[in-house]
Amino acid sequence: MKLQHIELSNLKLSPVNVRKRGAEDELGELIASIRSLGVIQPLLVRPNCDGFEVIAGQRRLLACQALQAETGNFGPVPCALLENGDDAAALEASLAENVARLPMDEIDQYEAFAALVAQGRSVAEIAGQFGVTELLVKRRLAIASLIPPVLKAYREGEIEPETIQQLTMATPKQQKAWLKLFRDPEEYAPTGRRLKAWLFGAEIPVSSAIFPPEKYNGNIVSDLFGEERYFDDAEKFWKLQTEAVIHRQAAYLEEGWDDVVIMEIGAHFHQYDKVKRGRTKGGKVYIACASNGEIAFHEGWLEAKEAERRDRKAAAGDAGETAGDKNQARAELTSAAMRYVDLHRQNAVRAELLKSPQLAIRLLVASLVSRDGLWDARSQIQGAQRNEAINVSLEASKAVTVLATERENLRVLMGLPQEDSEALRKRDAASAPALLARLLQLTDAEILRVLTFITAGGVPAGSASVEILGHLLAVDMDQWWTPDDAFFDLLRDKPAINAMLEEVAGKQTAGIHLAETAKAQKDAIRHCLAGTGGRKKAEKWKPRYFRFPMQGYTKRKGLPAVEQWSAIKKHFAVKQ
Repeated sequence: MKLQHIELSNLKLSPVNVRKRGAEDELGELIASIRSLGVIQPLLVRPNCDGFEVIAGQRRLLACQALQAETGNFGPVPCALLENGDDAAALEASLAENVARLPMDEIDQYEAFAALVAQGRSVAEIAGQFGVTELLVKRRLAIASLIPPVLKAYREGEIEPETIQQLTMATPKQQKAWLKLFRDPEEYAPTGRRLKAWLFGAEIPVSSAIFPPEKYNGNIVSDLFGEERYFDDAEKFWKLQTEAVIHRQAAYLEEGWDDVVIMEIGAHFHQYDKVKRGRTKGGKVYIACASNGEIAFHEGWLEAKEAERRDRKAAAGDAGETAGDKNQARAELTSAAMRYVDLHRQNAVRAELLKSPQLAIRLLVASLVSRDGLWDARSQIQGAQRNEAINVSLEASKAVTVLATERENLRVLMGLPQEDSEALRKRDAASAPALLARLLQLTDAEILRVLTFITAGGVPAGSASVEILGHLLAVDMDQWWTPDDAFFDLLRDKPAINAMLEEVAGKQTAGIHLAETAKAQKDAIRHCLAGTGGRKKAEKWKPRYFRFPMQGYTKRKGLPAVEQWSAIKKHFAVKQ
């Protein structure tokens, strides 16, 4: 059985549903319950050609459909998806029993879930215990963001459920402002979906600024019927606000915090998936940027999973784990992105090595004598990657084309059959005498050419030899690689992406985009490289990952090439 949320339009009643009559009788109480609390007990469903059919939960389905007809809008419904071998009757009974243990009030549910979180239970574990979806658990835990007066008003029935759901996304300051309107009989307090527009509208009050308002180069509009004033230009405001946020981030880092995370504009800070940790125990600072410009600083929090990992290592007595240990921090490149970078760097080095047979011979001798992994005797065939985007990128690579052309020329030179063109090697050991006879007819220069290609083919991706050869050959990746969609699609780390944006557009532009999504920042980089979207074209930009030696954009570890070069550069003449 798997729990998931399914759109109401994709749910149909199953002909095998046991309740044939009376399902529509007395739905009033159920409709009122779902209007207030949502669907608590998941419907039992299984896939069919038209979506999903409801095996158990007909009355809940009808109640949801009635609410949709009433309001014109109804969100996805929690469902338990039957799998092969599942006993429908047993599952329905089990779900009913689990849900029966739930408190019926949303606030009570929140308190029950919050108590379990405090005991170290994950959202998934809590959902499994009560037979509800993880989304429902997250929604209840979001109540933690409500201020006590709002909670009290809701519990006393003054505030509707739909309104309370919107208020969980509001900042404490916004909640206080809304409650003041709500308590004033002469004022209008937006509710339901109107409240969402009120919370996330375009108006930015002057009180949201963490910079001196006199620095704002624009008009400030006064509300004749209120005490608040507003900035008239959101872009100018966010430029100054972001600069102030960056300044505060730097101050936190100067104080000794391991990490200061600037959240995307509009993203809500949730406590339920984090635990409190002090600065000396690896805690982070999260800077939340509301859509109305309000900034909140959440000091001393750590993702629950990371905290659990740290606690396990501490309990095991791992001397290498310290409060500020960053060795295990998330690398700035994902494994797929690292593979992409490694393969392009490897192929560029291989292609450049074809021009330097004397270096190739020395690499081969060093590898045969030391056997330390600088070279692999097995030909490094460029096999297909699991990521199709990486395959497409490599196929379009100039280096791969150069290597393929040389491979084919040498195959003809050595008299090998077509099927051996990939590896440039005979697979039948008995053919060695015939191959030797053919090689005896070649000149020393031709043999050196073959040996150089075979040596280049044995340079492993992501190895120290790539870093050594890249340095000795002064490989310029601009000659072999250009930024493509695959590269940008594989980028995930926002601090690294923002640093790239600073390289192509300048510090000011990067600062303005700091709190935007990773996608928006990558799009800005693309515009700079193409000279579109009103951006000045950036010439010959090369990410630090494609330099020799490789460099990163953050202080975090996790880039093997950087660590490899650090260990071996002492053996080579390196200009400091």
